[in-house]
Amino acid sequence: MINSVIKIGLVSKGRLLSDSKNLLKKKKLHIYSERGERELLGKVKGKSNLLVYFYHARELLDQLATGNLDVAISGLDLLKESEINIQKNIKVEKKLNFGFANLVLAVREEFIDVFTTLDLDEVAEQYFKKYKKLIRIGTKYPTLTKNFLFERGVTNFTCSRSLGSTELMPATNSAMLISDIVSSGLTMRQNKLVPLVDGLILKSQACLFSSKKGVKKKGVKSLIKLLSS
Repeated sequence: MINSVIKIGLVSKGRLLSDSKNLLKKKKLHIYSERGERELLGKVKGKSNLLVYFYHARELLDQLATGNLDVAISGLDLLKESEINIQKNIKVEKKLNFGFANLVLAVREEFIDVFTTLDLDEVAEQYFKKYKKLIRIGTKYPTLTKNFLFERGVTNFTCSRSLGSTELMPATNSAMLISDIVSSGLTMRQNKLVPLVDGLILKSQACLFSSKKGVKKKGVKSLIKLLSS
């Protein structure tokens, strides 16, 4: 019966996908696709009660929160950025030993007067008084960015949502600063961006998540225990 099938969600591409597959492989859960690697539905060898769905990282959590998935592997940053009604329906079962990255606030190298959020507050206030405009921060994480800066008393800014190459936004005058997820920091350095000294917004990593709507399904707790061990 379809209600007895446990639905596992993985991101559809990138390093997080390969690391997630490796985790499942170590637990003797071998994923395969009948129509090739581009198929977005996978199966597990010898486990007819398991199905694997491949989603965009942000859509993955939406599906998990509504109960369309039972368990999933994705980044902590995406959960923290999501809406409250999504967060309340998802449980962090375990923080995994991969997918490490930091969400940081960064500025162009030439802004020599901005090293900290205190400096940013002063510059933002001066900018507003002079131009009657708020400084723009480019980001895919507006909620986390706003909360972080509001807690530090910085208010004279607005977030411009990034749909792609966030690091490019200051160079095209789409934003004066950015907040973005980084691992090595190489892309930021190559684009002449420097994180603020106290600009660490969130330490993120891959997590095993479960849907609070699917945890009573037969076999889900056993799968969580296996992947968490």
